[in-house]
Amino acid sequence: MTTSIITATGCYIPPRRVLNRQFLENEFYQPDGKKVPKNNEDIVNKLQEITCIRERRYIEDDMTTSDMAYHAAEKALEGIDRESLDYIIVGQNLGDLKADNITPDMVPTIAARVKHKLRIKNPYCVAHDIPFGCPGWLQGMITADCYIRSGDARKVMVIGAETLSRISDPHDVDCMIYADGAGATVMEAAQNGGGVLAHLTRSDTYDKVHLLTLGESYSPNRNGTELFIKMEGHEIYKYAVRTVPKLVKQCLDKAGLTLSDVTKVLIHQANQKMDEAILERLFKLYKIDDIPEDIMPMTISWLGNSSVATLPTMLDLLQRGKLEGHKKLESGDIGVFASVGAGMNINAMVYQMP
Repeated sequence: MTTSIITATGCYIPPRRVLNRQFLENEFYQPDGKKVPKNNEDIVNKLQEITCIRERRYIEDDMTTSDMAYHAAEKALEGIDRESLDYIIVGQNLGDLKADNITPDMVPTIAARVKHKLRIKNPYCVAHDIPFGCPGWLQGMITADCYIRSGDARKVMVIGAETLSRISDPHDVDCMIYADGAGATVMEAAQNGGGVLAHLTRSDTYDKVHLLTLGESYSPNRNGTELFIKMEGHEIYKYAVRTVPKLVKQCLDKAGLTLSDVTKVLIHQANQKMDEAILERLFKLYKIDDIPEDIMPMTISWLGNSSVATLPTMLDLLQRGKLEGHKKLESGDIGVFASVGAGMNINAMVYQMP
């Protein structure tokens, strides 16, 4: 039976570090246009307490999302014939935002731009994007698995890349959450077992579709035609903690496994406290009291929330031995991936290292 295995990873972490203290001069407003009735030091400290974010990475002014995606792809393709790729799939949501123009540039697709930058000549290497909120990279992995299992492909590159710093409202407290980055993965067909064991996705659009959208700046002094990320953070937190653990359990059930079989749980890095609550709720579903300290890697404290890039970046760092306190996944180990984001969309994937 054909399975899909991960054969390479890569990531691009922007060198520009932005510390929390760099937001002390921002003017923060509420949705009604009134100033937040707290001093900035209290605002910044509260945000760090809630999310555990101490710093984040921002892209350089002369780069765009497709540039970061290209650099992550180059790293993942070391030693691999790029002309042998059947697909390049990029999870992204906002296109190539420029430093001096935040209008989303979606044509051509980021995947097409990456293929061009990689100088791939093969016309049958199909390049397309998946705009699916923060779960976009994981949905790309799920799509790649379907291509491979159907016989339509043997080698697929999946990239997650986003430039959230340019689409975050500097007058919205939530702007301190967002970051930039890119991660890439190569998946190939194999016959030796392991690889993707199960996946599951849900879209709760009936009454959750507007929890994360684009909207005008909270500042009454900004141009009303500019659109920025806006989210109902408290509602998203409740939705994620209630829904993600159940979906992960369903996915493990689908794979014929239980939580005690899992070596690592890799969750989209949106909010450390939220991820910890999701993990705790997941263990409660299995009536397990003791949560292993090394089961859930975290990068949000120093990389922030780079949307679709968080999972592939974390996977690359884990497999290259660059996450302190965490050993890389070895043959036979089980990893569970999960993500939640705009839509609202949630997905999960169970993977066994070959």
